[in-house]
Amino acid sequence: MVFRQDRFGKSAEGLIMYAIRVQAHFNAAHNLRGYHGKCERLHGHNWKVEVELTATGLNKIGMVCDFKKVKEKLQSVLKKLDHCHLNRIAFFKKNNPTSENIAEFIFVNIKKEIKDKRLRLKEVCVWETETSCAVFGEEDYA
Repeated sequence: MVFRQDRFGKSAEGLIMYAIRVQAHFNAAHNLRGYHGKCERLHGHNWKVEVELTATGLNKIGMVCDFKKVKEKLQSVLKKLDHCHLNRIAFFKKNNPTSENIAEFIFVNIKKEIKDKRLRLKEVCVWETETSCAVFGEEDYA
């Protein structure tokens, strides 16, 4: 466990966790298989994606990770989805292209790119509208 004194000299009682979040957008069409309603028809969204990385410590210059590097990793994954009919992508031929499954797809693909052992990809949020999002992450059961 990492303990640290706060700025006033008091000892912290617990694990210090730092987190950063980045956001990006992509546009794509999909239709939901097995859904009874408007969303079973082909339609599109302007999705907002938020990615959160955590670390128990900072790097040598005092960062969890450079925002620019995280954004680059996220953009490389979103290029696979942007301006596509999601149902035609291999992953979504097997998995309905719901916001939940889109969040999982993005999470798995970004996680493959994280090489720094200090970092943990906590979660990916996929916002289908301004008021509705789905989240995919991994839970720690240590």
